[in-house]
Amino acid sequence: MITRMSSLFLRTLREDPADAEVPSHKLLVRAGYVRRVGPGGYSWLPLGLRVLRRIEQVVREEMDAIGGQEIQFPALLPREPYEATGRWTEYGDSLFRIKDRKGGDYLLGPTHEELFALTVKGEYSSYKDFPVVLYQVQTKYRDEARPRAGILRGREFLMKDSYSFDLSDEGLAASYQLHREAYQRIFDRLGLSYVIVSAMSGAMGGSASEEFLADAPTGEDTFVRSTESDYAANVEAVVTPAPPALSIADKPESQVHHTPDTPTIETLVTFLNGAGLGREFTAADTLKNVLVKVRAPGAKSWELLAIAVPGDREVDPKRLEAALYPSDVALLEEADFTANPFLVKGYIGPKALQDNGIRYLVDPRVVTGTAWVTGADKVDHHVVDLVCGRDFTPDGTIDVADVREGDPSPDGRGTLVAARGIEIGHIFQLGRKFANVFGLDALGADSKPIRITMGSYGIGVSRLVAVIAEQSHDEQGLVWPRAVSPADVHVVIAGKDDAVREGGERLAAQLDEAGLSVLLDDRTSTPGVKFADAELIGVPTIVVVGRGLAKGVVEVKDRASGERVEVPVDDAVAHLTDLVRG
Repeated sequence: MITRMSSLFLRTLREDPADAEVPSHKLLVRAGYVRRVGPGGYSWLPLGLRVLRRIEQVVREEMDAIGGQEIQFPALLPREPYEATGRWTEYGDSLFRIKDRKGGDYLLGPTHEELFALTVKGEYSSYKDFPVVLYQVQTKYRDEARPRAGILRGREFLMKDSYSFDLSDEGLAASYQLHREAYQRIFDRLGLSYVIVSAMSGAMGGSASEEFLADAPTGEDTFVRSTESDYAANVEAVVTPAPPALSIADKPESQVHHTPDTPTIETLVTFLNGAGLGREFTAADTLKNVLVKVRAPGAKSWELLAIAVPGDREVDPKRLEAALYPSDVALLEEADFTANPFLVKGYIGPKALQDNGIRYLVDPRVVTGTAWVTGADKVDHHVVDLVCGRDFTPDGTIDVADVREGDPSPDGRGTLVAARGIEIGHIFQLGRKFANVFGLDALGADSKPIRITMGSYGIGVSRLVAVIAEQSHDEQGLVWPRAVSPADVHVVIAGKDDAVREGGERLAAQLDEAGLSVLLDDRTSTPGVKFADAELIGVPTIVVVGRGLAKGVVEVKDRASGERVEVPVDDAVAHLTDLVRG
């Protein structure tokens, strides 16, 4: 196939779009792959759609290879199935909810577990029908509060979601492993650098959950990995090892001290170290009590919650949201403090919290026998040597403190290092959560019902276009891996005389006959404009038909390395065919 740039629906831009923050957004717009329609919504132009379709092809090939069968559900879905699973409420404001002309409630599907479960229930009833894997490549909708980064985080996106249905937990584990390996093959074929990390299940529920994260400094997800093992996890899924409990008997009695003007951890530590208490204090010796309010799905009122973390740590908002999901969580406002005068800003301690019935959850490091400096519930006063298990008893633990480089790895091997990434895939062992709601059973060989167990597996197909662009670009433009490039070869006619133009046309026709897809720049633009566009568009092999034609050669440039070689024009088709097909 030959695509002529003289007739291609394409306009490249020399300047970055004003709202673009990350390289992929800038370059996909500048190179004419996508165009913004509204916040979080983008149109796919011809070159962009080609890349998207090539990614879809890779995904479909690997899904079919593990026995997946493709189906298609509507994006417009009734409320009732999501009401049954509780997700009509749990999804909160991220769900697009609409009413039809008769007042019926609908949503634009963010994910389709309910529909897959109901469909299998409606079609299959015997143990002989299982296992089965179904998938779709379909548009999803989520009302992102802050859509950003172009197609990386939009309100409408294309996703591959697949679901396994098995008779046993062992079958689910096997289906999960099949998908895990298929995902590795997909991302390897797409030329991505990625890591597999332990993750939280969130709205999906279930047990085992792993994310595939593409390495990218612009990524929104922070993950950590061990320096001495293969441990890797999204920060939300990191489990802090709890130290062993300590003896209470050898701890000194707690004492309240006047600590004027010490509302922060830093000022408190400075004061204590100058107070002649006979020992050195650090922020890690203090206990920071953070107040938030939580609201369960569907509830109208908020509940106060106190969270204690060592004073050298901060509460990580993402870990907090994950730990309290599906409840909403928010920081306290001034009105909340006014309504609860026992909350003394900067000097909050466990006593007033527990005396007033506030649920009090502590960091896993706060174990029985540990002694802390914390607020005494009175302005300018702190209590020293407040011992957990003696002077206060938490209501439970919550693992929401920030995870730092240098922290011990949860598997006991090495320390943690941090990196950033973009989520490209997520796999879950859902178990029987959805099967229980809908009564998804199969009749066994003994005529007794077997409750089906499910797995859910997603890939952000449209997001992959941006992720590949994030990892494959340079200062001049995009550098597509060959597996997803909009063309195999970009032929640039760099001259206006008839011999050069005829030579370019002839070479393009020969490449087409050889089965290669060709992007032919046959425009009347100057060579400089054509070269700049070729670099920006990012086809991995660029062929320049220009002055060298008089010597019987064309120039072949590798877009990634910048390496240029002159190839005899009579050998060009064979050379390029070998190059493209490896």
